[in-house]
Amino acid sequence: SLKAEIKTISEGSLDAKIKLIVFESLTCSHCAHFHKKVYPDLKENFIDKGHVYIEFKNFPLDMAAMNASKIAHCRNDGNSKILHYLFDNQNEWVKGNTIKEINKNLYNFVKESTIFNNLKLDECLVNKKVEDHILEDRIEGAKKYKLNSTPTLIINGEKFDNPTNYKKLKKFLEKLI
Repeated sequence: SLKAEIKTISEGSLDAKIKLIVFESLTCSHCAHFHKKVYPDLKENFIDKGHVYIEFKNFPLDMAAMNASKIAHCRNDGNSKILHYLFDNQNEWVKGNTIKEINKNLYNFVKESTIFNNLKLDECLVNKKVEDHILEDRIEGAKKYKLNSTPTLIINGEKFDNPTNYKKLKKFLEKLI
């Protein structure tokens, strides 16, 4: 129904001992690095084994990131597939000298890629509920965790300082299991 809440994009078991939140902006290259280089090992060794429940929260740093977040949330199923796809292919659409150009590239990228089939793009981009959800994430990050950069990892309520260093993350997580 239209009254449905916007679901947080997440993976893993809610019963996991470790709750990990990553705040990220879809136009941020360090965030793309996290998705390409850290996440696959994190998924294999911790999420799939039931040790980590991860939430991907929105911390858009510009309007293009905001629009990309809206697209990631468009189906509102909590599924992370589109989010990962946008990060994995970031250099395909994050280009242009102005936000307007980047937005146009994002729009075209979504129109051309089959993964987005049946996505009502124009509806996504004007969906107030989705926009509010994204902004609430951002406010939570700023107020609750004093965020000032992306990606930021919050592990069981505490900020973790090396979000793009898998070795350090692995060592830290192993101690919590």
